[in-house]
Amino acid sequence: MKTTAALLWDTPGTWDVREVDLDPPKAGEVLVKIMATGLCHSDDHFAQGDIPFHSYPACGGHEGAGIVEAVGPGVTRVAPGDHIVTSFIPACGRCRNCVTGRQNICVNGALITVGTQLDGTFRMHADGHGVAQNACISTFSEWTVMPEVSATPIRRDVPFEVAAIVGCAVPTGWGSAVRAAGIVPGDVVIVMGVGGIGINAVQGARHVGAHRVIAVDPVESKRELALKLGATDAVAHIAEADELARSLTNGQGADQAIVCVGVVTGEHVGEAYATIKTGGTVVLVSAANHQLTGIPVPLLDLALHEKRIQGALYGMGGPAREIPLLLDLYKAGSLKLDELVTRTYDIEQINEAYADMHRGLNVRGVVSFAERHRG
Repeated sequence: MKTTAALLWDTPGTWDVREVDLDPPKAGEVLVKIMATGLCHSDDHFAQGDIPFHSYPACGGHEGAGIVEAVGPGVTRVAPGDHIVTSFIPACGRCRNCVTGRQNICVNGALITVGTQLDGTFRMHADGHGVAQNACISTFSEWTVMPEVSATPIRRDVPFEVAAIVGCAVPTGWGSAVRAAGIVPGDVVIVMGVGGIGINAVQGARHVGAHRVIAVDPVESKRELALKLGATDAVAHIAEADELARSLTNGQGADQAIVCVGVVTGEHVGEAYATIKTGGTVVLVSAANHQLTGIPVPLLDLALHEKRIQGALYGMGGPAREIPLLLDLYKAGSLKLDELVTRTYDIEQINEAYADMHRGLNVRGVVSFAERHRG
């Protein structure tokens, strides 16, 4: 079949929206009609060249929601007509990490940038080339084929534009606070960057009882939203957050600092590290250029003060559990998601949408395919 998709032909580059060929699903795979996809900063990292695909052309998108249209042989997880949210970790359920409850670091995660399906072959094709699919999914396409383990069935009373962001932004930010940071009631927490990921770290921190949640972002509108969604304080610079945290803790510093800036550097992590107290934790959520190394952290201080720098992928949670849980919290009114979708776009506007992200205009932009499918 044919599908309209957004491709990169090289990196750095811009998204090329064109018609491509899509093969039917094979054993263990599903065909999904994508209804909405979030415009995650991670896909912009691919466009900017911070993270390369193994081959080009490549179709982006890893944060989506849609409807299962057809299934290949042996599929039992979903059925045609099911509403699903995509998981960018095609967790196998059998490797050591999966069976010990760590689906977010399944060995299949190595396929995120490879672009093939689990059998090593392509399902998308353009101009005689196999098209690499981001995380085996590629939600920047009105139709896509993915492994059944990448499709988590969801309740049907959630709008697709909202459900889509639960594919990445929401569980990544939420889990960074609830799990990776180890926040307990009464803690003072700094969230550095409150875009699509950080705003959910704010919500997660308040959910588990943080006493003060200090949001840091240079964009005033994002600080204002953070205050509405759980932050107790909002400042423009990390130095202000450091000063405030120390004023609240008799000079000790924050219990945790969660780094969610759009393009992270070692200096960002060093700044966050400087704000935490003895025994405190820095959680690094943001992506960096794949060649970047080094964090300016005093090693003696790290040891003597028992501080911790913790990386976090997908909020350290498992997609099969996390996605339904978060949507249940949303329907119960305990998690705010409608407020995060700043604007919806057509797929042809994807480059404009990412330009808006760089200008700080969106917390989360979303591409909607609803009108295209109705047509």
